[in-house]
Amino acid sequence: MKVILLQDVKALGKKGEIVEVSDGYARNALLPKKLGLEANNKNLNDLKLQNANKEKVAAEQLADAKAFAEELKSKEILVYIKGGEGGKTFGSVSSKEIAAAFKAQCGVDIDKKKIQLEESIKSFGVYDVKVKLHPQVMGNLKVKVQEQK
Repeated sequence: MKVILLQDVKALGKKGEIVEVSDGYARNALLPKKLGLEANNKNLNDLKLQNANKEKVAAEQLADAKAFAEELKSKEILVYIKGGEGGKTFGSVSSKEIAAAFKAQCGVDIDKKKIQLEESIKSFGVYDVKVKLHPQVMGNLKVKVQEQK
């Protein structure tokens, strides 16, 4: 019997796959536990529609991420940290502070976990910071670090 899996089943397959199993296994294990549906014409058509919808949503998210990455290139964020004599800084700028400054200055939320700093920013100046907007899209954001007065 062919079954469409509704959840991941160990040693059988992933959610959304069509697998061939014995009739007894399908009737006694998969169908009663709501782990799968019988692969009839209606259920196969529903699966095709769901997959098409997922692909459409994924394409829209990718396009939005690319557009936002282009928008990020033109932005510059100002971050202030305390400084001492001789241009020394007290502490460093973290991704949390960059995310908070971006929200305050641009009005858009960026998750601090998506901001990728190669090393902590411990001096004044302008830095290019990478932001992971989508698994396939990386954006660049200019961060200008100045002394707090």
